[in-house]
Amino acid sequence: MRKVRVSLVDQGVWKMNTVSMPLSLGYIKATAYADPGIRSATDIQICAFRGSATAPEITRALLSEDPPDILAFSVFGWNQYRFAAVAETYRQVKPDGWIVFGGTHVANQAKRLCRLYPEVDVVANGEGEFIFRDLLQAYLAGINKNELDHIQGISFQRDGRVVTTPERPRIINLDDIPSPFLEGVLPLRDKYGKAIYGVALLETNRGCPHKCAFCYWGGAVGQRVRAFSRERLREELKLFAREGVESIALCDANLGLLPEDEVFVDDVIRVKERYGYPLNIEASWAKNKRERFYRIVKKMKRAGLKSSFTLSLQSLDERALKNMHRENMKLNEFGDLARWLRAEGLDTYAELIWGLPGQTSDSFIEGYDRISEFTSRIATYPHLLLPNTDFHQNRARYGLVTVRHEEFDFEYVVSHPDVTIEENARMHQFLFWARVVAENAIFRNIWGPLRKLASIRQSQVLKSLDEWAGRQTDDLVRGLFECRQEMVRTMDSARVHRGIRYFYYERALATRLQSWWREEILPAVPVHLRPFFTELFRYEIWTLPIPEDSDLASELKTVYLDEKKYFERDAGEFHFDMPTLLRSIDAGAPCDLAEGPPRSETFYYRAGFSDYIDSHELVIRYSGRSMAELRREKALTEIPALSEDHRTSIRPVTGRSRSRSRRWASVAGQPAGLANQQVRRRLTPAPDP
Repeated sequence: MRKVRVSLVDQGVWKMNTVSMPLSLGYIKATAYADPGIRSATDIQICAFRGSATAPEITRALLSEDPPDILAFSVFGWNQYRFAAVAETYRQVKPDGWIVFGGTHVANQAKRLCRLYPEVDVVANGEGEFIFRDLLQAYLAGINKNELDHIQGISFQRDGRVVTTPERPRIINLDDIPSPFLEGVLPLRDKYGKAIYGVALLETNRGCPHKCAFCYWGGAVGQRVRAFSRERLREELKLFAREGVESIALCDANLGLLPEDEVFVDDVIRVKERYGYPLNIEASWAKNKRERFYRIVKKMKRAGLKSSFTLSLQSLDERALKNMHRENMKLNEFGDLARWLRAEGLDTYAELIWGLPGQTSDSFIEGYDRISEFTSRIATYPHLLLPNTDFHQNRARYGLVTVRHEEFDFEYVVSHPDVTIEENARMHQFLFWARVVAENAIFRNIWGPLRKLASIRQSQVLKSLDEWAGRQTDDLVRGLFECRQEMVRTMDSARVHRGIRYFYYERALATRLQSWWREEILPAVPVHLRPFFTELFRYEIWTLPIPEDSDLASELKTVYLDEKKYFERDAGEFHFDMPTLLRSIDAGAPCDLAEGPPRSETFYYRAGFSDYIDSHELVIRYSGRSMAELRREKALTEIPALSEDHRTSIRPVTGRSRSRSRRWASVAGQPAGLANQQVRRRLTPAPDP
């Protein structure tokens, strides 16, 4: 008997070489297969696409052979138009098929959605796991897709109108959702042993107690937080570690808010001590930092577990904070927190939203520079009016004027009583440079020395670059300026990615940027410090990450350091020990900035950067480093549980010895990566945590 074919479709936002892990669809498939009837009667396939995939490409992948009986999409603003186009084609190919849309972007938006896309049969308005299970049960029972009144939490079409059923209660016991990892629904490696995802996603809880007016996190804002059990999470962590997962991104809204969060981090550390993985945890941290947060951070640092610590400020303007319901959060303490994190040597970045009601251009720049005193990486997002948020539902009260983008289903705020449309356009000129060179760390080291030694604010540097680029007439700089112009014209922050890539793939741009530095910045610094600042910018350019698909990478020697692939590049002579000086300047310690004797430098760049070129959280890890810096970083992240005999020093591995390792693994009947994991496990026979 033919099984019912079901396709669950996801597309990430980033235009990377790898797909984003479709965690939500893994939950849905695992929950459906927990029902024996569904498991025996259906064939459910998860179809995850890269951010660069077009509607025709997605259509060909899904419909070229036997089209599915049910086509379900995980919808966000960035993929809604493409998925709607695919749904329109699917309806022509499979007139009696079911089309289901789900996700926070379309929840409670069925009237608009079905008016725009009449092909859509069902919209999920809440947590999708058991909603989709009920839909499959209805399909298998032969129930018409226009007669789904018995299923809570959905909207569907009947006789040309939208029917919405009663709200479905939240899932109280999250362990009722089977683990897609432990059930094998979301494998982490392909049949060749290669990692499928660059970053693994993990959810430890759901819900957020805050009611920020711009946010609809998981459709559960202002609600009690529900957590997965410790036992389940611990088993998932061990599976990740055994599979060699380096980076885990948590999908929680407030890591550090609950006592369970500290327990979770304790388990992560124990797993890392046993298996050597994971190495990095990325998270959205609790907005108010309590004592628990500081304990967690200290534990992670001692364990060599890296993370980026986010200052989720959004604004420092008191009126804007009041409008977005953030006035009761202890945001004014961010300075002390940032100082503490820097003293601990931990990576920090901040978030700001431009275009919030109550905020002016001047107050935004003032807040930007205040924050830059503590961290140069400031994620500056334009205000998008997201469905189901307070700003969305009460736009008239806030005086918000918006425009909907032609490529993405997002409404951009273009004006409000404190900002005109023209002022908003001018601010997008600034946002382009702030996002490309500061947030995405094209420039990583210049900010602190300029501010501390020359009293030059970060916003001044960005405006200088903007004005200089606007005066140039050569094709190279004009190409970069056109990236900026494109963002201003479209008000589309996604255009930032074109600018980022321009820096990395146009090699000759480095020489032109040195002209900007020489013409605009050096005259503004003290004369006796100009040799230092000249070499600082040269160091900045030389340590930029190198995408492996760039022309530059093809010219470089490849080496392996601790089984990781690096590009080796001779950088010539430097007169300053720049890493040491930068650490001293950052810490406010005395340092000698006199030019020293020349010394040759060789930099090493970890391969794999092209997969994460648009990820500001990960770009720092791919910057060029000297061998001394690599050894220093390795010493800081050594696993305490390993004995000295078991630690492998950093040393180049030749191509010949690398291939011998692969041949040994092949004889053992498994990919090299898995074999190496088994070696690590034999070296660290600690009991399971």
